[in-house]
Order: sequence, then structure tokens, then C-alpha cells
Amino acid sequence: MNGKEFPKNSFEKFTAHNFKKKLKIENPELLKQFLVKASDPSYNFWQRDPLAVLVFSREMASQKLDYMHFNPLQEHWQLCSQPEAYKFSSAAFYEHGSDDFNILTHYMDVF
Repeated sequence: MNGKEFPKNSFEKFTAHNFKKKLKIENPELLKQFLVKASDPSYNFWQRDPLAVLVFSREMASQKLDYMHFNPLQEHWQLCSQPEAYKFSSAAFYEHGSDDFNILTHYMDVF
């Protein structure tokens, strides 16, 4: 974080830059799907104005994690059969301690 933006914005900027760099090399055709009309070539990888909620307690963090971990199991998504089976979830980190992306911190260490 550069001190001028919120963590969510830093995360989106960092990941978007890396998505663009990786796709430019590995899959330029897929990268074209993220191109938006602008004066300079610009790409949009994130939904505009996603809801960001300030988490202010352990109880609230636990509630939000449960929602995120169980959301991929919902009938309308059916992305996996168990929370820890969804690749892009932190559920496996909390269940087994695995962190494939090496970016996770246990919420109990923060609150």
C-alpha cells in the first residue's frame, strides 16, 4: 500500500497489473476480453464498486468467513462439495493450514 489508498484498492491494483502481465504473455486472446473502451488501452478485471465492509470484531470476521467459505457450495453456484475444496477460498487454510498462494493471515492474529 502506498499510503494514499485503502487495502482493497491496493489489492485490486496489484492483482489487475499481474493479471494483465500474465495474460499478455500466456493468453493474449483472453486478455482482449477485459479490454474496455478508453483513450489509452485499459483493462478491467474487477467489478466496479464491489461492496467493501469494515470488519471490526472477531465475531464479525468469523461470520464473514463462514459466508465466503460456504458460498461456493450454494445450489446456484455448485463450485465444490466442501468449502476447503474450492481453490480460491481460505477455507483450506483454516481447516488444514494450507496456503497455496502464500498470502493468508489468520484473522485471530489480527483482532
